[in-house]
Amino acid sequence: MYNEIKTRKRGNHMLIEKFIDNIKAVLPITLIVLLLHFTYVPLSSNMLISFLIGSIMIIIGLSLFLVGIDLAITPLGSLTGSTLAKSNKLWIIIISGIFLGFFISIAEPGLLVFAQQVESVTQEAISSINILISVSVGLALLIGLGFMRIIYNIPLFKILIVLYGIIFVMALFVTPEFLAISFDASGATTGVLAVPFLLALSVGISKLKKDSKQSEKDAFGLVSIASTGAIMSLMVLNYVQRDLVFDTTQSHSTASHTFISYAIPMLGDTFLALIPLLVIFLLLNVTLFKLKKKPFLRILKGFIYAFVGLFIFLWGVNGGFIDIGLEIGSVLVEKGLFVLLILISFVLGLFTIVAEPAVFVLTQSIEDITAGYVKRLAVLIPLALGVGLAVSLSVLQTLLPPLQLWHYLLPGYLIALILMFFSPKLFVGIAFDAGGVATGPMTATFILAFTQGVAKTYNDPIQIENAFGMIALVALAPIITLQILGILYKQRSKKRGVPHA
Repeated sequence: MYNEIKTRKRGNHMLIEKFIDNIKAVLPITLIVLLLHFTYVPLSSNMLISFLIGSIMIIIGLSLFLVGIDLAITPLGSLTGSTLAKSNKLWIIIISGIFLGFFISIAEPGLLVFAQQVESVTQEAISSINILISVSVGLALLIGLGFMRIIYNIPLFKILIVLYGIIFVMALFVTPEFLAISFDASGATTGVLAVPFLLALSVGISKLKKDSKQSEKDAFGLVSIASTGAIMSLMVLNYVQRDLVFDTTQSHSTASHTFISYAIPMLGDTFLALIPLLVIFLLLNVTLFKLKKKPFLRILKGFIYAFVGLFIFLWGVNGGFIDIGLEIGSVLVEKGLFVLLILISFVLGLFTIVAEPAVFVLTQSIEDITAGYVKRLAVLIPLALGVGLAVSLSVLQTLLPPLQLWHYLLPGYLIALILMFFSPKLFVGIAFDAGGVATGPMTATFILAFTQGVAKTYNDPIQIENAFGMIALVALAPIITLQILGILYKQRSKKRGVPHA
């Protein structure tokens, strides 16, 4: 009885903690919207009410979903990683990783929202299901490669150089529209579900190594490898659909939709996302895990939390959050407030990354790994500035037609790849994994809608290559920032005689 009460209290404490974290994440955007409403962008009462209801639903839904991840998805990743590693059979490890990776990607909230927005902007020329399946296949296959890297002790930087070399060659033959969508997808798919699951999976395998230092390094990197699969898979989709015609002359309107009308479609998306994972867990438990009653019921409880949370989150996003982002971006362009537009873009990126719960975990982990030598504030400030700059550059790209996405991505990733030779290897893994952490729920929903509102109004009809690319730039910012931080840490460690990571 005492243990049950203790477990219940721990669960309640976890939910309250997530609830507070998500209030901090959503509140800055809510305040910015209200400030704009009373100044430059007056909103209709229906739109404002829908937004406020949607904000509350996102806080509640995301809190429940994150508790579900802690209770069910992360343990599933740890159990799977440890069990597979003990099998000592490479083909079982790789096939299982590919299989699980596919369904984890399908269930990722950020990818679900992103796929729906691609379908909307392209007037259903690219269906959301095609995006989901293509990205999930690519991510799953690269998870298999990530497992092989861990098992055979292949340095992460060598793998990433080869993968991004392939991506840059493939990019030469990709249309501008798919280039932007492909790089955005890599950030959208490594979000609040995929990142903790993949980290747990990689830790489960790497921690069984005798070399604890090597094991620590191998715990990072799987997310960054998996995300390249999302990029390559959509580029392949572009090759297959080379004759695709985008008709953007007709504006896509959601005016006919009421807030309530989103409930049934979002319920269907939630079933599609989580039921396969539940079935996989039940099968693995019967065949491999054989959990006792209490841990088994705890994971089932986690799935219930995740299901209810994801449903409420998706409903809130689609019912009230996305439309308001589109509206604000559109009105600021219509009124010619371009300086204010760039400033708001920077502020949105800045506050979103500061309030992102996963970023707190990342910065705290770096402080712990460096034994307190690199303070979390020293990580957070340049990271926030980098992401704010990335959102501003994305909007600037829309306002300056000669400026294209590859003008940012090519030099950006070249710098990132060069930095790998100078930054400590542990920081390389953390930096590339951090791209997924930076592109959290607020980035994939409100800020993406905001930048699309700018593109839709400034370029009529909308230019698809300008409507996307923001997530890609946000994902790139921490890759560069954290590697530079790693180099500074390495230099200062040498001066003080402290062994670096």
